[in-house]
Parts: sequence; structure tokens; C-alpha cells
Amino acid sequence: MSHSRRTLSLVTLLLILGAVGGAVTWRLLDLGADDAAEADTASGEELLVPDAGPSQFSAAAASPVTGAEVQRDTLWIRVTAAGQAEAYRRATLAAQAEGFVTRLPVRENQGVQAGGLLVQVDTSEAALAVAQARANLLAAEADYRQRTLFDDEIDDPAVRAERERIARSTSGLDQAQVALRQAEIQLERTAISAPFGGRVANLEVVEGQNVTVGQELLTVVDLDPIKVEVQVLESELRFLSEGRQATLAFNAYPGEDFVGRIETINPVVDPETSTGRVTVVLPNGDGRIKPGMYAEVSLDAEALADRVVIPRAALVERARRPVVFVYEEGPRGGLAKWRYVNPGRENETHVEILPEGPEQGMVEPGEIVLVDGHHYLAHDTPIRLVEDVAAEGGRPSR
Repeated sequence: MSHSRRTLSLVTLLLILGAVGGAVTWRLLDLGADDAAEADTASGEELLVPDAGPSQFSAAAASPVTGAEVQRDTLWIRVTAAGQAEAYRRATLAAQAEGFVTRLPVRENQGVQAGGLLVQVDTSEAALAVAQARANLLAAEADYRQRTLFDDEIDDPAVRAERERIARSTSGLDQAQVALRQAEIQLERTAISAPFGGRVANLEVVEGQNVTVGQELLTVVDLDPIKVEVQVLESELRFLSEGRQATLAFNAYPGEDFVGRIETINPVVDPETSTGRVTVVLPNGDGRIKPGMYAEVSLDAEALADRVVIPRAALVERARRPVVFVYEEGPRGGLAKWRYVNPGRENETHVEILPEGPEQGMVEPGEIVLVDGHHYLAHDTPIRLVEDVAAEGGRPSR
């Protein structure tokens, strides 16, 4: 038993000595590596270090931003409402004579001139009626001349006038002249002509079709200019005036604005909707705007003259206070300088900056304020002006 205990003690001692020797050897190797690294550094050889990534150096790079110049201008406060396009003039034409359609020289969407032929109805019966009326008139004129053959020898003018009146009545001359004119009107009614220049719409007949008096044949619309009927709240009508500018955005043409003017303001307010009709007129030479199209309409209302204005996109908020970033040229390029400001009245695109208010900052005409890529900036951030923030690898604000 004593022999086994001595053997166990000897093994334990050898294990302890081995562990201590290994630790010493590892430390010596580590110190040798450190000395080798110091020697390499001293000899000018570059040490390879892991790439820290662009985030460590992004603060030094100039952020791409878009700027806009501060203006001193008139700020228009606008009234907005929905509207629908209508033809400036519209006429639905109906048949005025009965018969077959013998000519139809137009088709839908075709342009026509004022007085141009649109539909021709058969003239046979109307032409015969005219011929009969003319024959009757010739007979009545012959009878009249016979009754007044020697009246020019009468000296008394009053007597001559009385005999002429009686002769016209008894000969049937007056009635014959009236009958001829009526027949001629009926003949004229067989031709349907354009009441004004425009385009053909809603064509309801074909050549050879029999039509009756009062039957709708087609519509003529005048589309240049074109009008848009806008329903405006009665509380906002007082701000509008005829002749002021209107900007229209049609659903059919997203992203495109059309400019017109206020032509009329209806003096009557609809009691059911509490709105008044405002008619806007705009050019439409290319015919792109068609009756029935819907639009969002912005009407110039109040004019605030001589105001310092900036794009609304320039305004941001810091600590619940309105701020703009102003471009300032620094020694190494542009810097974003934030400035607390006092915004005033605004419209859809611009806001005025007031010189008075709780904030002390102010922008001046000619300065450049940032309108895109600026929401994530801090004061004195290096920046560079570009046309398209996203294309330049920045962070667009919208």
C-alpha cells in the first residue's frame, strides 16, 4: 500500500512540473512575436489591419444635397377643389325635316367649320313644295298687275295706296309670298350645318337611315379653349376674382400641370352643397383634355406681396422648433448651417419666413436653403450641391 502511495505522488509531481513548463514556453513564444512585430514596425513595413468599413469615415465625406434660392416674391394663397372638364360650347343637333339621310360627310371626332354641312336629308318633297309655291306666286303677281294696270294714272296718292292694298289681298299675292318663304325654309331644314367650329361627337345616324323631326343626330363640341367647372365652398368664394390664375392637375396626366384662368364665378350658391360654381378656362389646342375628365384645381386667391419665401420642403424640425439648413461655403467646401426661423402663411409649395417671432433666425433673398437630402444632417455637416440626391448616393428626404 505504501508503494502505491509513493507512485501516485510521483505522477502528480511530474504533471505539475509539465504544466508549469508549458506555460513558460507559451509566454516566451508570445513575447517573441511581440518583439518581431515591433521590429517590423521599426523597419517601416506596413501592418495589415482589418477594414473598419465606410461608416468610420462617412462623417468626413460631403453629403449630397439639393438646394433652392430664397426669393422675395408674391406668395399666393390658393383655394383647392375638384373639377370636371366640359366643352366650352356644346350643341346637340336634331332633324328638322323628315326623310332619308342622303349625305353624311362627317364622322366622330372630325373637325368641322362653322356652317359646314353635317347631315343632308332627302330634298325631293321640300323642293317640289318650293316649286309649287313659286308657281302660285307667279299667278298671284299676274292677277295683281291686272288689278292695278291703270292705277298709275290716279293722281291722289291715298287712293292709289288703298287700291294697291285691296289688289294684293284679292289677288292672293301676300299669301303666295308667305307660302314660298315657308317652303324655302323647309327645304333649308333638310341640311344640318355646324353652328360653330368644333368637333363631331355622339353621331347617332348613318347614311340611308330614315329620320323624323326632332330625332337627335349628333353633337358638336368646341374644345379649344376648354372649361372646367369647379365647386368651391361658399366660405372661400370671397377670396376669388375673375381673371386670376388656376393650376390644374388631371387624373389622366399624372405629374403634369396645366394653367388656366378663372372666367366666371356663379353668384348663386347651391343650398344643398354650400358651394358655388367657378368656371376655369384653359387652352386645349392639341385636344388632350376631353369633356368628362376630372382634375384637382388650385385657384389663386390671396396675394401676399413682397414676402421672403422658401420651398416648403426646406423646413425641418429640431426639438419641435422650425429649422432650415442654409448652404454656407467653408474652407474645404460647403457646410450645412441650421437656422431657426419663423414660418408664416404657406401654400402647396412655398412658405413665407417672417422677420418677427419667437425665433431669432432669418433667411435673406439669394441664400441657398437645402430642400432634399437634409433631414438627417447635423449643424456644420460637410455637403455638396447636386441635382439628384438619390443618383449621387445620398439619402433623399422624400
